Amino acid sequence: MQVIVIGAGQAGSSCVTKLRNLGFEGDITLIGEEPAPPYQRPPLSKKYLLGEMDVERLYLRPESFYGENGIDLRLNERVEAIDPAAKQVVTSADALSYDHLVLTTGSTPHRLPGAIGGALDGVYTVRDLKDVDAMAPEFAEGRRVLIVGGGYIGLEAAAVAASRGLQVTLVEMADRILQRVAAPETSDYFRALHASHGVNIVEGVGLEQLTGEGRVSGAVLSDGSELVLDFVIVGVGIAPATGLAEVAGITLDNGIQTDAQGRTSDPAIWAAGDCASFPYRGTRIRLESVPNAIDQAECVAENIMGAGKDYVAKPWFWSDQYDVKLQIAGLNVGYDRVVSRINDDVSRSFWYYQGETLLAVDAANAPRDYMVGKRLIEGGKSPDPAAIADPETDMKDLMRL
Repeated sequence: MQVIVIGAGQAGSSCVTKLRNLGFEGDITLIGEEPAPPYQRPPLSKKYLLGEMDVERLYLRPESFYGENGIDLRLNERVEAIDPAAKQVVTSADALSYDHLVLTTGSTPHRLPGAIGGALDGVYTVRDLKDVDAMAPEFAEGRRVLIVGGGYIGLEAAAVAASRGLQVTLVEMADRILQRVAAPETSDYFRALHASHGVNIVEGVGLEQLTGEGRVSGAVLSDGSELVLDFVIVGVGIAPATGLAEVAGITLDNGIQTDAQGRTSDPAIWAAGDCASFPYRGTRIRLESVPNAIDQAECVAENIMGAGKDYVAKPWFWSDQYDVKLQIAGLNVGYDRVVSRINDDVSRSFWYYQGETLLAVDAANAPRDYMVGKRLIEGGKSPDPAAIADPETDMKDLMRL
């Protein structure tokens, strides 16, 4: 039996490793477009960019691991097409046959249109090793950077730049930073945090035009203000990488549509990670997180081995900014109120409720709040909001619900 996995990131590496750990004895091929073996992405824009982590420490496993475990790791190789009828994958090097194909193609960052200067030198996105290596020389003290986008990607980039002594301006077209993903309370917390580090956050204002001859040197904002710049970082979200699946006739729905077990509309083709959308509590979601990439890919590996197991997502996420670790449990979609728990000046948590039901928790430098909230959500339990808000409440007592 032959399994091919397209996409040598966290999900792809997790899938092939799980297959071998489960005793799969067939051929396994893992194909990646990048020249580097599978690596962690979260540290790219933080410790790696700051020079605090060597590239080898990014690798999920030593490159030798794949050969030692009978995994044909094909790097720097592009998949050109999938032929579901022939059960073949056509790459830039040759054609490969499969019995099971797993799509772990991840996602791609949105870029600024060329018409507004997005193609100028000095304009960067933060997605892969190549991106970060290219922008690293820009991070010299005193230089001026514009960050476009006030989501977690943009805020993390702002934190690194400010920590290196750069002059940082961040623009967010929406009314507030984190508007799409978090409550106003969480936005307020991070706005104040960045202001305390000298970051100029401009909300409700868009980017009109980047200016420069060949290389970016300035920006015009939608309120008419102008900035003099040395470089720009774009953090305006990502899109699932579905091109191969679409051309192959695989059903799409906010990503590559899968059933509860990770199988696509073609029974021989599976999907996992950022690119896959799956059933969740009566709806369909796509999760962009490392834990989801690992767990979903491992579930697919089990099902290739015949487990017949539904993937049960336990959403959790994190973001590191300065000396603050934000940990998020659950999904806040549909919340109608937020309860704040203030432990001290830097440690607090925000609890999302829909009616009396706890949906999610944002915990900033509050690991105990996070762990308790995560367990309550996974157990389907909802504590009294008044108890959450009371700083005298012992969080351990909430576990006895």
